[in-house]
Amino acid sequence: MKIFVFIFLIYTSFLFAEAKVELGIDQFFKEGKAALLDNKKVALLINHTSVDKNLKPTLEIFKENAKKYKIVKLFSPEHGLNGQNLAGERVNNTKFQDIEVVSLHGVNKRPNEKMLKDVDVIIYDIQEIGCRSYTYASTLYYVMEEAAKQKIKVIVLDRPNPINGIITDGPMLDEKYRSFLGYINVPYCHGMTIGELANFFNSEYKIKCDLEVIAMKGWKREMSFEDTGLSWVPTSPNIPEPDSALFSATTGILGELEIVSIGIGYTLPFKIVGAPWIDANILANHLNKQKLLGVKFIPFYFKPFYGAYRNKDCQGVKIIVTDKMKYRPLAVQYLIIGMLKSLYPEKVKEKLKSQSEAKINTFCLVNGNKEIYDFLVNEKFPAWKMIQFQEDKVKEFKEKRKQYLLY
Repeated sequence: MKIFVFIFLIYTSFLFAEAKVELGIDQFFKEGKAALLDNKKVALLINHTSVDKNLKPTLEIFKENAKKYKIVKLFSPEHGLNGQNLAGERVNNTKFQDIEVVSLHGVNKRPNEKMLKDVDVIIYDIQEIGCRSYTYASTLYYVMEEAAKQKIKVIVLDRPNPINGIITDGPMLDEKYRSFLGYINVPYCHGMTIGELANFFNSEYKIKCDLEVIAMKGWKREMSFEDTGLSWVPTSPNIPEPDSALFSATTGILGELEIVSIGIGYTLPFKIVGAPWIDANILANHLNKQKLLGVKFIPFYFKPFYGAYRNKDCQGVKIIVTDKMKYRPLAVQYLIIGMLKSLYPEKVKEKLKSQSEAKINTFCLVNGNKEIYDFLVNEKFPAWKMIQFQEDKVKEFKEKRKQYLLY
């Protein structure tokens, strides 16, 4: 009996272990930052991921402490305040707990002067995923630009980059392809927290926003989200687990063209690649022969419930990360795209010809350039040209970003 109790206590101590990391929201009131809000009208830019280390909602925390300030409105990003809207879906204005909720993914993606006229301070507290095309960061940039025009202070409560703070991979942003799907010139995987990105944007783009970042405590750059001890709240419908962020960076761009299924519509979003016309063993064998560091590919068979190739038997690969520190998500993505073109040129050519102009444009916007698409269309063996594209510029970026790192 004593042995059982001892084992039970060990088990529960792991199950309810204290988080190693304290978030910006955990630090805000602890560090006495509430004084920044004295006699101010406050707007919160939040969603369902806005919780402290104990999963207490940020809104609830700010309401409980609202003795010298007033919460006048909420702003919500893509997917809405509760995270239930699908990618790209228009989100309408609403009310929550008798507070006005203004959607920044509806008629407007920027707050206009009318929306900001009764606001003194905007507080941002949203978990993002470390990929340039994920729009929560773009919403913050838009808010910072508009807040600067109206002399409104912006406070960013920092959160972890769930991939980690080291991996920087993928091409930079060509100014011609600057959009809501990529608004600042950083690699696709930038290895920065949202607070670091805010400082980078404010300085590099000369926004002159009255910005304050509330840093985390205990976060280290080598940490993936699983290492933090924090509980993961799915950031959007297809990012259910903390490692979904890494895999979204691995296959999400490929998914824009719907040449293959990337597991959206199956139980493994972003973690598999397949189609009815692929031979699983051949694809896995050719990918593994390239010997990319930190990854293995195994044959995989599945039938999507919805999305690309719905209800069709698909063959392909499951992506297995063997070393997170050596893994390069964009290199893996471009290897897969390029290998599909090399092994199945006619099928890929046929799929590319059937793409609408809008889909091709979105693919280019998410990549941040047109060159990757041109390699795919024109090169017989495009994989390594894609992988090596702009590697020198990414090295330059890693030097530049050092001055903005908080951890």
